Amino acid sequence: MKRDTEISEILINETLDGEPIAETGKSRKRGAGDSPKAAADATETHTANRYLSSKTSSKTVKKRPPIDKYIWGIYLCLLFVSIVELYSASSSEVTGSNIFGPLIRHCIFLGIGFVLVLWLQRLHYGYFSRFAWFMAGISFILLLIATFFGADINGAQRAIIIGGFTIQPPEIVKLTVLVLLATILARNQRPGGVSTGAVVLVALVVMTFGGLLWINGLTNMIIMMIVSIAMFLIGGIQLKKLAAVFVAYGLCLGAFVTIKNATPSSAEYDSIGQTENAEATIGRTATHEGRLSRYLKGVKPTDKIDDYNRQEMFARMAQANGGFIGPGPGHSRENARLPLAFSDYIYSIIVEDLGFLGGIGVLLLYLLLLGRAGRVAYKCNRAFPAFLIMGCAVLIVSQALVHMAIVTGVAPVSGQPLPFISKGGTSIIVMSMAIGVMLSVSRYAVVSKDRKANKEELSKLSDGLQAANYSAQ
Repeated sequence: MKRDTEISEILINETLDGEPIAETGKSRKRGAGDSPKAAADATETHTANRYLSSKTSSKTVKKRPPIDKYIWGIYLCLLFVSIVELYSASSSEVTGSNIFGPLIRHCIFLGIGFVLVLWLQRLHYGYFSRFAWFMAGISFILLLIATFFGADINGAQRAIIIGGFTIQPPEIVKLTVLVLLATILARNQRPGGVSTGAVVLVALVVMTFGGLLWINGLTNMIIMMIVSIAMFLIGGIQLKKLAAVFVAYGLCLGAFVTIKNATPSSAEYDSIGQTENAEATIGRTATHEGRLSRYLKGVKPTDKIDDYNRQEMFARMAQANGGFIGPGPGHSRENARLPLAFSDYIYSIIVEDLGFLGGIGVLLLYLLLLGRAGRVAYKCNRAFPAFLIMGCAVLIVSQALVHMAIVTGVAPVSGQPLPFISKGGTSIIVMSMAIGVMLSVSRYAVVSKDRKANKEELSKLSDGLQAANYSAQ
């Protein structure tokens, strides 16, 4: 009997391909001394073993990397503010037959951007570098076409119209150049900082694209320079190299100003600085100079409202009406009079509707996005994802800060949309793609010291992008 019991125990624990052998008559014969109760107990033991085995094997299935709930939360909050405030600021575009037309068009672009975010966050961030030079080349060609053959938008020749759709290459250039800069810097990252060759190449890329952006948008060039400097700092650039970059950018700006003054563009209508009924036409260089002189002179409440200062005056009135708390969305009094209230000046409508607290709340959303990106970048083991996520965050936040500075009078007047909130299809789609890239980095970038995870990450990066993120060491 003892012998039979021992055999029974051996048969019960025997496995085939990790699975216990079935306790049936085909695989096990009950011993002569086994009672029916013992057989039942053995069957229950086998059933429990199969359950535990299946549960353990399910745990070994590779889980999908978690999404970043903080970036997602900030992004969704911005979308909510966008829908509410765009509808409030679009009274000048509303028609009696379709009062929801502007909002529906805006929501379509938000929806396209949302789908792109869902798609890009599922891609490994290493794929973006493979097409960096190609996409930068395509965007450069589009920028050339828009600069010399494009349609006039708000007094600047900056758009391409295809089949009724308006494409603004300056917005596309911001993201494609950012990815290119991240690729260049990551390939030339060293323990002591970024190599000299990479600094020179990045500066040349920025000045080349900036030269075309300057023709129709000074702020776009400035934003690109800000992004590049931020990425230099992330890479640990030496102070003397950073000083050389500042000098090069300063000389570049001076050269562009000199060239534009020597060869002014043809006269064109500046719809941002003047009303729709104005008949005067001025050159783009004169537009820049006029805005700068008005900015230095300042705007006073007692000034007479004319075609040149009406944006500044109505924007100040809107912000004054908001007070500390604001009357609430949809109660703006200046949205019908303020030119481009739904795009270049939408922040003034936000302050008018939601008051000082609402304006600060929107500002904090962008700053929180930058802070979260900085946290993820600091923890990344590789340099490329750190460059990528911080570059995207600096792009979004710097554009938002420039927009707010213009609206509040801190900076001269210039057309710059508020990311995700202002009306504009190309801007919304590009900024949504930047959020998707950030989510991809936060999802797939390895932040631990696990050897297996690090090995898998390296397998998806080319040899040139495997430099360590020394700020995380």
